[in-house]
Amino acid sequence: MAKVNISLDAELVVEVMVLAGVGSPQDAVEAVVRDYIARGHRTEARVQLQDEPRRDADGVSQPPQG
Repeated sequence: MAKVNISLDAELVVEVMVLAGVGSPQDAVEAVVRDYIARGHRTEARVQLQDEPRRDADGVSQPPQG
């Protein structure tokens, strides 16, 4: 797996370490990134579930009006 080196504000990393309950900056940043990705996947799944009833309703032919 490829590795990326970045610079971050130390106070941000320490705050994440405390909130996530991890002991290393590397683990803290990985936890944040993994959480962000998981949240994105959950959002995609919810949007997809909300769109399904709309698609089903669109597929039903409406009786002629007028």
